[in-house]
Amino acid sequence: MSRTAFRAAVVLTAAICVLALSAPDAAGAARPSSGTGPAVSRFYTPPPPPGSLAQIWALAHSGRLRDAALVLREVTTPQAVWFTKGTPAQVRGEVRRTVRAARLQRAVATLVAYDLPYRDCGQYSAGGAAGTSAYAAWIDAFAAGIGDQRAVVVLEPDGLGLIPNYVSALDGSSNCTLASPPGVPADGAPTPENRFTQLNHAVDALTAHPNVSVYLDATHTAWQNVGESADRLVKAGVQRAAGFFVNASNYQFTPNLAQYGDWVSKCLAYATTINPGDYNGCPNQYWNGGPSNGWTGVALNNYGIWSDTATTADLNTLGVNERYDSMLGATVPTAHFVVDTSRNGQGPWKPPSGAYPDAQDWCNPPGRGLGERPTANTGDLLMDAKLWIKTPGQSDGQCNRGVAGATTDPEWGGITDPAAGAWFPQQALQLAQLSSR
Repeated sequence: MSRTAFRAAVVLTAAICVLALSAPDAAGAARPSSGTGPAVSRFYTPPPPPGSLAQIWALAHSGRLRDAALVLREVTTPQAVWFTKGTPAQVRGEVRRTVRAARLQRAVATLVAYDLPYRDCGQYSAGGAAGTSAYAAWIDAFAAGIGDQRAVVVLEPDGLGLIPNYVSALDGSSNCTLASPPGVPADGAPTPENRFTQLNHAVDALTAHPNVSVYLDATHTAWQNVGESADRLVKAGVQRAAGFFVNASNYQFTPNLAQYGDWVSKCLAYATTINPGDYNGCPNQYWNGGPSNGWTGVALNNYGIWSDTATTADLNTLGVNERYDSMLGATVPTAHFVVDTSRNGQGPWKPPSGAYPDAQDWCNPPGRGLGERPTANTGDLLMDAKLWIKTPGQSDGQCNRGVAGATTDPEWGGITDPAAGAWFPQQALQLAQLSSR
């Protein structure tokens, strides 16, 4: 062995030792769920993301063993595997290899299907299949790759949060406007009807495999209100799926997400069973009035922890919960959910007031930290798991904070952020250093 290789082995071994001392739970085991979701004893840990091992080596080689160990722990924590492109044959093979690798770990893989036409409304993560028929072939192959293996499928992040040319029947709001490319057949047009057709087909294709638990997009606490999320979920087939997911690739506080998820499930029960179609009647995070506060509600504040006992009016959830208790009576909500805790250890970023035309608080925000490690032992009968859906350390995109013509990110020292999905060493290290666990 050369001197350089020997030194590399020494420093990496030291980093691993530091990791072992500081993170005895590095294997990421999870206890069985307290709810009715998939019984999971361990979630799958995929190979480290491209670029991460080079960073770990560089940190260790320079003597920063603690930082090397932190990033090593970050990339050896169970997390999702994303599938974003490829032919049907390619995705079938890649999914099959992943679930087989999970089986060797005696673990359950979390798989993200991310290939919808007009994905991300043409923003940083633009791409996807050419149309409905192409997507159907791709998702059918994805499902075939799983076969009879156990898996959790996170179906199309932003798929119900960013629907091209969709205008809400509840409040008139819209997501994004996209023109149909010339010559595109009807099933390839960016229409809400096509989006719901695509997602319903995906739910059916995946749930045809009895060991697969499928979750649909319900955005998060700072995005769609509860009723809007519930309405879209029903249109996409949530009643035939395991449930929904919240906070994918975002940074909201876990306790708030748990409350939001419970409300979405209760809204689904109310608006499909008690008063069908009345999604506007569902209490939500944007007005917390109720009996306990004399119906003098305000919007809940995402920059603090919500609870029924909070003494600050904009953090108190008791009024909303009282209203759901009254509305539901003996009706029990049945839709379950999972939460992405990968990067929410410090909660959401509050941009400096007036500093930017568009602060893009969802895009590589500074000062964030890793959240709770994946587990199926959530203590919430409706929450099936806390997962790392987003791969921590991978960029959200080349953020410019809305500055016209700019290609750099002032929040990261004026650098050009890595493209969406590429390894972002500075953010990866900061996430690990500021971890809540």
